[in-house]
Amino acid sequence: MAFAYLSTITLEEAVGRLRQALDHCGGEPRKEAVPVTESLGRVTAEPLYARISAPHYHACAMDGIALQASVTFGATSTTPVTVQPDEYVVVDTGDPLPNGCDAVVMIEDVVFPEGFDANDLGGCPITLYAASAPWGNVRQIGEDICAGEMLLTSGVEITPAAMGAMLAAGIAEVSVAARPRIGIIPTGDEVVPPCSDPKPGDVMEFNSTIFSGMVRSWGGEPVTYPITPDDPEAVRCALLKAVAECDAVLLNAGSSAGRDDYSAHVVAEAGELLFHGVAIKPGKPAMAGMVDGVPVIGVPGYPVSGIVVVESLLKPVIECLLGAGLDGGASVEAVLARPCTSSLKHHEYVRVRLGAVEGKFVATPLSRGAGVVTSFVKADGIMEIPQNSEGFEAGERARVRLLRPLAHIERSLVVIGSHDPLVDEVAQIMHAKWPQLSVASTHVGSMGAIVAAKRHENHCGGIHLLDEATGEYNTSYLERHFPQGGVRQVECVYRQQGLMVAPGNPLGIASLADMARKGMRYVNRQKGSGTRILSDYLCKREGVDPALIYGYDHEEFTHTAVAALVESGSADAGMGIYSAAKIYGLGFVPVCEEQYDLLIPDYAWDTPMVQALLEVLQGEEFRARIEAMGGYRVESPGTVRRHYEARRQI
Repeated sequence: MAFAYLSTITLEEAVGRLRQALDHCGGEPRKEAVPVTESLGRVTAEPLYARISAPHYHACAMDGIALQASVTFGATSTTPVTVQPDEYVVVDTGDPLPNGCDAVVMIEDVVFPEGFDANDLGGCPITLYAASAPWGNVRQIGEDICAGEMLLTSGVEITPAAMGAMLAAGIAEVSVAARPRIGIIPTGDEVVPPCSDPKPGDVMEFNSTIFSGMVRSWGGEPVTYPITPDDPEAVRCALLKAVAECDAVLLNAGSSAGRDDYSAHVVAEAGELLFHGVAIKPGKPAMAGMVDGVPVIGVPGYPVSGIVVVESLLKPVIECLLGAGLDGGASVEAVLARPCTSSLKHHEYVRVRLGAVEGKFVATPLSRGAGVVTSFVKADGIMEIPQNSEGFEAGERARVRLLRPLAHIERSLVVIGSHDPLVDEVAQIMHAKWPQLSVASTHVGSMGAIVAAKRHENHCGGIHLLDEATGEYNTSYLERHFPQGGVRQVECVYRQQGLMVAPGNPLGIASLADMARKGMRYVNRQKGSGTRILSDYLCKREGVDPALIYGYDHEEFTHTAVAALVESGSADAGMGIYSAAKIYGLGFVPVCEEQYDLLIPDYAWDTPMVQALLEVLQGEEFRARIEAMGGYRVESPGTVRRHYEARRQI
């Protein structure tokens, strides 16, 4: 089948075409009546008017006595007024105001005669030292809501407070927009249901679970259909069935330019293709059309691309079907911790980690791969790079849409530095002990920790920088990069570094020099990381030209990423720590024991997050977890090795 890949259009134009097509179909959002008590989060389908006033009677607002305000006139601290038993009525909060009364005096302001028996309240004269105003401490009819008053317009999400107001206004049932039914059709010969033992080439179908959750969060009702093979007729039949049963349909995937991508062709034959190709990244292959008056959106198969397309194109469709604008979420302005470049061709969505450091928000871009769904799990926000922009330099400010509550981000320990799985263990202990605190970690290497601290962009960072001249770790680097001081070098752990190899070391790898043998494949860490510095040092010491090591420039950002590639057979060896090798069941050739410290700037030292971190490091649970992981030695974690005290500049 010939494939015609249409030129891209802007996101704004794509959404505009979808909205226009829906408008042409006409019709109001489907409605249904639900009890007010079950209406939380639903969207009103029509204006709501109060049936009764609230309160619907004059109500006493305090415990005390009800009376005519006029009998209290003239009462002062020097000229009190005595009120006789037949001139007042004892009342409680919420009681109807007795006939002939127009004010309530709080019980605390009533003075009773000496020897008064509390059981005789209402049967004795009382003294008042202050006058009451007419209707004082009285909730008059309609004070909150007046009968006939509009409580809510149409197209409004019902909140708990709105539910209470409706009930107070005599409304027991409310007309809401019916939940739009969104059909989700997974396609692909290689796609299989989720399982724990997929075969090579199997692609587990979890996109529909992600999309279903998004649809529910926007007030829709997802309907997931069986996996459909890559066959035009099968896709057409599945599409027509979904169109007949749903208000909108997602085709996942088949919208790209592969030989088995039929979605656009099928939609064009069954109805009208509105567009194919949107200038967004990820998500460029997105397409949309109308079939029998039902919008159909083609979603790329990569999960991150799919999430972006569903957010960008399906959400506006659901807004139209509900007759409501959905919350776009809060946003903040953040400083970029590292550069984030972009081509001029696309409107790009970049996932970022966020943290609050010294009164500003710091954003660190995460992996931008279209298939890296965990980047959405770790992300605190989404940064958009407009089309025709080259992106942002480190230190520039950008607007970030929040994916987590602002309070959560403001209480996060921002860890930017060298990777170690122990950071995750610290995060678990910290959050369990102080649920209001969390950890936002980004793995950029030891030099990345120094750069972030110099820019005041982190609370701490792992460092293990070997000084080739002295054999010491970290000290010379901190002296050189912080000549004016202002940081602390905090002890964390000693850990085993070595070559991670296949189980049993079948290739007999004994040193990094062995990786220069013909046919050997190496995977390295990124430049600036302590592990990369160690590899470079070993090459010098052993007289090995790195250019002779195949894969020496193949860089990964974490020890576990290196271990995963060795375990998969994509590399024969990679430098890393023992605990990562143990996780993957790999062989391990020890090279050295290194000193892994934490760099903590003075500006972050007194924050609750850093103080909690120190308490965790000094605790028994951390020690027990580290020992169970293997490959670590601990002495006095959490203690300051050296404080590089800030010096006054002259």
